[in-house]
Amino acid sequence: MTTRLLLVDDHAVVRSGLRMLLENERDVEIIGEASSAAEAMEAALRLKPNVILMDIGLPDLSGIDVTREIKKHAPDIAIVALTIHEDEEYFFKMLEAGASGYVPKRAAPEELITAIRAAATGQVYLYPSLAKLLVRDFLNGGRAPDEQFPSDLTEREQQVLTYLAEGASNEEIAASLVISPKTVARHRENIMRKLNLHSRAELVRYAIRKGIIKA
Repeated sequence: MTTRLLLVDDHAVVRSGLRMLLENERDVEIIGEASSAAEAMEAALRLKPNVILMDIGLPDLSGIDVTREIKKHAPDIAIVALTIHEDEEYFFKMLEAGASGYVPKRAAPEELITAIRAAATGQVYLYPSLAKLLVRDFLNGGRAPDEQFPSDLTEREQQVLTYLAEGASNEEIAASLVISPKTVARHRENIMRKLNLHSRAELVRYAIRKGIIKA
């Protein structure tokens, strides 16, 4: 499968470098570029990429806000943050906005390519040093959902929750459980409502804290 990729960065030199790097990958097709939040939003809805490489520091609006807006209008588009910011504030806000990956600009090219491929298949990719922040946050309980909420999940919902937390797509879960993708989507809605979760990042945090999956 070829991944249709949109590059979003306000520096032309950075976009040019990314294009030179990624054009050598046979399974990646760069379908457009954007240098601002407005351009990114327009291009995302018009070109319908599979994955967007999103810089956080855009001139007109934060890449975090753009990510949130794009996911609201086109939830199937996976977004990978490629940024100079490596602190917790940006990291967690980007995940909560709906990003499927977070890679610092100092990362090796192989890390970026791995992140793009992971996002394209519905998985979540976090740069190792940043993943440690997430694990530490889970263990400290700093951003966990309210654990006083009753967990009245059915056996099927527990199965779906496990697959979702491991990064599986609705189609992959449907194939594994021999049910339809629509049924998976319905279970997912019920899970998020019952557990008072609002994003995949919160769902993963819940699953780790409960021991459903290992960090």
